Amino acid sequence: MDKNEMLCEYLNAIYQNIRTALQSINDILPKIKDESLKKELAEEEDKYYALEKECELFAKAENIEGIKDNNWFEKARLWSSINFSTMSDKTTRHIAELMLFGTFMGYITCIKDGYDHKDLSSELDEILNNLKELEKNNIENLIPFLAE
Repeated sequence: MDKNEMLCEYLNAIYQNIRTALQSINDILPKIKDESLKKELAEEEDKYYALEKECELFAKAENIEGIKDNNWFEKARLWSSINFSTMSDKTTRHIAELMLFGTFMGYITCIKDGYDHKDLSSELDEILNNLKELEKNNIENLIPFLAE
């Protein structure tokens, strides 16, 4: 695999992690009754959109075409998982727990992607580190909702 293909793979890994978070937030926001949790997720969403834009700008600067969103199967799986899980339990605690599970998975994915693409691109490393920091902050911000 040449360097451009590896950059594309690394960029797509980061981009898909971000897109998963955005889809999760978009799928779950309409189910939330707690205004403070809605506000928290809306703020998280804005930060993920900013990182998504950074990925798109990197792709443009590097002439990488075809950043790929998650495939339809992954999107359907995530949507159905959220909808089935919230069908009988729409409490703030349960929704926070779901978001925490996803955020932990996103954080773990960041760590693995960093190791898998070590020393490939300092710019993508920076985007990945910003995503990892966002995920870590989101975990801290969501934990208090478990007490509700």
